[in-house]
Amino acid sequence: MTRVLVVGLDPAKLEGWDPAPAQAAIARGQARFENHRVEADYCLVTLDDHPEQAITKALAVTDYDCVVIGGGIRTHEPLLELFERVVNLVRRHAPAAAIAFNSTPEDCLDAALRSLR
Repeated sequence: MTRVLVVGLDPAKLEGWDPAPAQAAIARGQARFENHRVEADYCLVTLDDHPEQAITKALAVTDYDCVVIGGGIRTHEPLLELFERVVNLVRRHAPAAAIAFNSTPEDCLDAALRSLR
């Protein structure tokens, strides 16, 4: 069975906006993994709570076939250094895993499948 880790920002912990739409999109993305019988674990991090430690711990859970790095980490320019650290953590702790990038929380499955072809 294919196993994927999705790494992203925890919308419930971001200040200044309503997390409900993002949480609903994440739930729809999780349902897509389930419908395609792909096991997916989620590591949703906060910037104030040692995200690298949480990601390293998540990568140690199992051997992942793919790690999807979310757009919240990847596309927000002030988080460029965090994005670089996340990519290097994946390379270090899951060297056999493909690395994929999603556009929205709902297309994580598509990103993973593109990288696993």
